[in-house]
Amino acid sequence: MAFMRDDIERVRSATNIVDLVDSVTTVRKRGRSVKAICPFHQEKTASMSIDVARGLYHCFGCGAGGDVFKFVQETQALDFSEAVEHLAARSGITLRVDKEAAKRRGERQALIEGVEKAVGFYTDRLKNAADAASARKYLRSRGYDADIVERFQLGYSPAEGWDALVQHLKSKGVTEKTMIDAGLAARNQRGRLRDWFRGRIMFPIYDIGGSPVGFGARLLDGEGPKYLNSPETRIYRKAQLLYGLNWAKAPITRSGYSLVVEGYTDVIGLHMADLPVAVATCGTALGEEHFDLLRRFSERIVLAFDADEAGVGAALRGDELSTPADLNLDVRVALMPQGADPADLVQSDRLDELRGAIESSRPLLEFRIDSELERHNIKEAEGRARAVRSASRLISRQSDEIVRSEYARRVARATGVDLASVQRAVQDAARSADGPSGRPAAEARPPSVRPRSSLSGPELAERELLRLILANDARLPTDDLDLNLFTLPEHRSYFEALSPLLKSTPTGNVIDIEGLPEGFDAELREVILDDRPLDHDPPALVRRLERWRTERLIVDVRQKVEAESAGSEAHSNLLRQLIVLERRKRELDSE
Repeated sequence: MAFMRDDIERVRSATNIVDLVDSVTTVRKRGRSVKAICPFHQEKTASMSIDVARGLYHCFGCGAGGDVFKFVQETQALDFSEAVEHLAARSGITLRVDKEAAKRRGERQALIEGVEKAVGFYTDRLKNAADAASARKYLRSRGYDADIVERFQLGYSPAEGWDALVQHLKSKGVTEKTMIDAGLAARNQRGRLRDWFRGRIMFPIYDIGGSPVGFGARLLDGEGPKYLNSPETRIYRKAQLLYGLNWAKAPITRSGYSLVVEGYTDVIGLHMADLPVAVATCGTALGEEHFDLLRRFSERIVLAFDADEAGVGAALRGDELSTPADLNLDVRVALMPQGADPADLVQSDRLDELRGAIESSRPLLEFRIDSELERHNIKEAEGRARAVRSASRLISRQSDEIVRSEYARRVARATGVDLASVQRAVQDAARSADGPSGRPAAEARPPSVRPRSSLSGPELAERELLRLILANDARLPTDDLDLNLFTLPEHRSYFEALSPLLKSTPTGNVIDIEGLPEGFDAELREVILDDRPLDHDPPALVRRLERWRTERLIVDVRQKVEAESAGSEAHSNLLRQLIVLERRKRELDSE
């Protein structure tokens, strides 16, 4: 529910943050300084600073921080509206509803409620309908009993007819527009509404807050893709969703790691085996936004895919994905026994093997380099040379100098090639990664244009945004474009040069770069000549860049806060800035 801003501010002013924190943990007052034992991580020395005047808190141990509403949200497991209501009741303040904000939230809520009704329809159909007998048989063969069906709200979409769900939802008052916007139905060539899913076992997909937003669906019989997902909607964006995370987030925090598997049945099987830290992507490769989700709960991420290089490679977005060092994550690979996946191991009662694979997981880069070395005969000089060159291409993509150095030593030890030769191979790979075959990279690229292989994930996203600007893509949210989205000096220069042209060029027409200052046209051709498909979701790309910019600002302000004396005006102002930035990051995460 959305409340009037004035009422929210009255609640904020009426709430004593010291009393609020003191009701949950130990507060220590020393003069003007007020600190508390942080309730969000284990500690003995108080590291949470409280700004009494402004009603803010920040922990220098784990980074948790916010205002009185955020504190209630985190300690009481409430959403923002519930936190406002909780504190209003505590202060005896009556809240009024903001109708415009309520309308916007109401539209999103209508989509969620439509999906929720579809979940109920499909689940009831699975349990009771005669035509779902084959679906029930399949689920029993996987070891799923009634409790599992209920727990994960599994269902069945009828194969007969074409509008069983549509008719059901109409009877429940769901509009046709909501059905289409929620990805539950689509119009056929005659303009009639038909169900999106038919003849499939249904796996409801929930967002991180536990709201149903879409489906993954497995075909039982007939023709069609084995798995079909909901189309992209306002509430279902598969690049920002992980199946099972709504159930796994608390166990991940407790255990210190998340386990990424390939499919919905793997997730369910691992939860059945008392490994509730498993999640899966929703019909897409694992990307940086998925890692952004997982890092909220743990920095260690274990990938449990097919027991080969291809399995891991297919699960990741390849070279488009930042390296683990750039992502500041400990990404590891758990090798499954040959020919087995996690669900197979659970079904065949081989849990010890599964747990052993997780415990002995290896860093992702180490796994990929070792796999590359195993492809070559390092007993022969030519084989060693090919092995070193192959491994060097992987090492050269790492932006962290220490990581590159350590893996160069590893390759030198494994192949018997001297370290200096391996290091030169890594340098050569970095220089030639983007150059045309047979030509030195220095001749192929102006010195100021960095190779893609040397760019981090955010820097690759900046480069992609420049490509979209050069194409004058109609989907670009031009009002949201800003110089501060870019970090690399050359990217900032390119954007400043392109901005006037973008404003004066009709949408959809490619920007003419011939009129740019000398040197810019040649450099930008390097970007234009990249023949990869353009990003399919420009607004999401801009949001991602804004989120990264906000995260950089948060780090910067946190450092400034630590340098100021607690209780000073500068300290209070910086804490307020920090709260605003963290609130903005949460807004970007939820969009």
